[in-house]
Amino acid sequence: MTSADDIRPPGEPAPELLEGRLWVDGCFDFFHHGHAGAVVQARQLGDELYVGVHSDEAILENKGPTVMNLRERLLATDACRWVTKSIPHAPYVTQLDWISHFGCKYVVHGDDITSDSSGEDCYRFVKAANRFKVVKRTPSISTTDLVGRMLLCTKGHFIRSLERTLAGEEGPGTEEERKANGKAMLERIRLYATDETAKKPGADVWFWGAQAGFKELFRGVGPKPGQRVVYVDGGFDLFSSGHIQFLRLVTEAEEELARKDGWYSEQAVNERKGKGADYGPVFVVAGVHDDDVINKWKGVNYPIMNIFERGLCVLQCRYINAVVFGAPFTPTKQYLASFPWGTPDSVYHGPTSFMPSTDDVYAEPKEMGIYREIGHHEFEDVNAGSIVQRIMKSRDLYEARQKAKGMKANLEEAQRQRELLEEEQRRKEASR
Repeated sequence: MTSADDIRPPGEPAPELLEGRLWVDGCFDFFHHGHAGAVVQARQLGDELYVGVHSDEAILENKGPTVMNLRERLLATDACRWVTKSIPHAPYVTQLDWISHFGCKYVVHGDDITSDSSGEDCYRFVKAANRFKVVKRTPSISTTDLVGRMLLCTKGHFIRSLERTLAGEEGPGTEEERKANGKAMLERIRLYATDETAKKPGADVWFWGAQAGFKELFRGVGPKPGQRVVYVDGGFDLFSSGHIQFLRLVTEAEEELARKDGWYSEQAVNERKGKGADYGPVFVVAGVHDDDVINKWKGVNYPIMNIFERGLCVLQCRYINAVVFGAPFTPTKQYLASFPWGTPDSVYHGPTSFMPSTDDVYAEPKEMGIYREIGHHEFEDVNAGSIVQRIMKSRDLYEARQKAKGMKANLEEAQRQRELLEEEQRRKEASR
């Protein structure tokens, strides 16, 4: 096992332990809103948050195969707005010398038990040293849950209307249970819309409906003077390295434009600092499609995550400044012109189509002269469909992992059902 001595130069003294610098570690396999829930709660407890990410080999030995490799998982933790720094190859059993090397006094983890391959508590050493803090585990979501949806091809997670669900008017259970669930979901959206401190409002959150137009849910900081407003949209299902790299490249493209316009000149930087603090040149608005819109085009049991879950994944991303729930599949001129932040300066799209369509979804942004494309990148083929294929290629390994977690189901029958649904979807696409 690698120790902190292996990464500290010989003779270098151990750093001071800082009360406000906290440590979180984990697998963070296809980084979902459950992971983000632990991270944001941890960030609220201090001033800095270091995130240790286990290696693929350590996870395989102690838990089972990963879906995403280490580079993809690091890309995800780096993109989380509450993370100060990601640390790769963190030991699966958290070691005091490791966290001390990075100046972290306390380790934060959810209120569930994590065990190593021997069945022992992974946090036994930090607990014994009284350097352990507990936060609440995010209910009803885990990597195991998501893998189960893929293997079993279920649709019970779909949400018909997020707005009505948040109001307690839709969903399972009694009226009282629906209202309580809606209130809890609303508070989670508010939490994930916080800024990098996890304590103040950050992102704007809106609904959009064909009849009602835009409706504000939470107000964030909004665009700052001089920032360009740009728009991206999609399903963002299983919010993955493909989505994250695209959003990062959008930010970089806008930074390059701003650099040419003098945004980073000494005078411009000093002027912004003189008015409070410096900030970036772009305000990114992300439109997130409804479940039924995605299922109409992708079929089977897509999206694997419902709109609430996908929206939370987008909200936690440091490259996003606003989220529009229920965004239309086709961003028309009328829709874009009605933006609460003004008509966007650019509409960006990635190198591959999110959903198959015979029509040009971005025809009107192109007519408006505001359409921009992000070129090819190494993660462009990583999406919900390709992630499901990764699961299916190693189905026996994942079935063993799911059974170890208590999943009771006929997985072979579920696989046949998925194959039939995928074939049906291919026929639909071919007929369009």
